[in-house]
Amino acid sequence: MSTYPAPTGLARRPRRLPDEEMVRRMLRAAVAMVHGTGLTVSLDHISFEDIIRDADVSRSAVYRRWPHKDLFFSDLIQALAEDAVPSIAGAELDLMHRVIAQHLDWLDTAEQRQGLVAELFRQLSLLDFEALRQSQPWRTYLALHATFMSISDGELRDRVQAALARSEQRHLARVASAWEQLTALFGYRLKPGLGVSFQTLATLLDATMRGLIIMATSTPAIAADRVQASPFGAAGAGEWSLPALGLGSVASAFLEPDPAIVWDEERLSSVRQALTSLTLPGVA
Repeated sequence: MSTYPAPTGLARRPRRLPDEEMVRRMLRAAVAMVHGTGLTVSLDHISFEDIIRDADVSRSAVYRRWPHKDLFFSDLIQALAEDAVPSIAGAELDLMHRVIAQHLDWLDTAEQRQGLVAELFRQLSLLDFEALRQSQPWRTYLALHATFMSISDGELRDRVQAALARSEQRHLARVASAWEQLTALFGYRLKPGLGVSFQTLATLLDATMRGLIIMATSTPAIAADRVQASPFGAAGAGEWSLPALGLGSVASAFLEPDPAIVWDEERLSSVRQALTSLTLPGVA
């Protein structure tokens, strides 16, 4: 007796697709479902039949590829892990352009440059925090990290761990590259003698942000907390969020003005031009 479910109603027969395209559509539809409803350890709330419908693929082809839904869910968990870290670089870049446009004259002196860097910290940290805190893909990412060790299949657990590691490495590489680019523009360097890299800085910044987001899920006051202050050489007192204070503290511990850079008119002109047309790694 066939174990395949019989089609019901007058559903149209999807056109036959190459197996590779069918797999891609099924995983894409399932990832969209998980991001829409959230991730649990069992994935029992995700309907295999609904995924087939949303993917618009042949049921028979699906069951040839995955005779049991647990086999598909194994592939789904790995697919989620491969692209687990959401990107908000586009929104970050838009905000940076606005802040820089408003304060482009702050490049003229070392004190003003420090003020511009502090203002970027203040606004970007809060943007990142709010965007990630409200992101369902980000919650999926945290759930994957929290639950993958409970996967009973040791081989699958190892594959998911490797996929999460690759995703994390790609994310941290983009963050590190962006920080290296921006510190060079603003005339900063990693403090000599610390023996750290921009990858180290990116890791600690990411860990600080992630910790605050996790804490804010149970303590929402963290998201609303503001301090009137002028830290890190800010141009004046303003409202500083906890993410801004946390990330600013980490960055200030690792970075300092590069004494080898001469801020003459030629450099000022080139930096102004670079900032007005600024792009970040991973952003077109």
